[in-house]
Amino acid sequence: MRILHTMLRVGDLDRSLKFYTEVLGMRLLRRSDYPDGKFTLAFVGYQDEAAGAVLELTFNWGVDKYEIGTGYGHVALEVDDAYAACEEIKRRGGAVTREAGPMKHGTTVIAFVQDPDGYKIELIQKQPR
Repeated sequence: MRILHTMLRVGDLDRSLKFYTEVLGMRLLRRSDYPDGKFTLAFVGYQDEAAGAVLELTFNWGVDKYEIGTGYGHVALEVDDAYAACEEIKRRGGAVTREAGPMKHGTTVIAFVQDPDGYKIELIQKQPR
């Protein structure tokens, strides 16, 4: 078994695609409209779906906002340099909600950014191996 994708419901697909591709640097892997079901699925990621987990952005036609709720945590991305990643995300128009720095009670360098729908994305700086 392996993880295929995580699905996030989005209120404006074009806005979300712009964030994930232009701000976070992912690629649009595939997109499909389902007129009978009145929804669109768009899959984004850093690698092909056969090689790693991706995000499924689900846009339900006519729904422009969702309540995230208290159960959702975050999606985590590994980055080489969390400080540089935050600066680049801000330069590209993204919102950094927690600047890069060591996590509480630890030494791992993390940061948080937020997508246009309010989903949190954690950046975790790659540890030396």
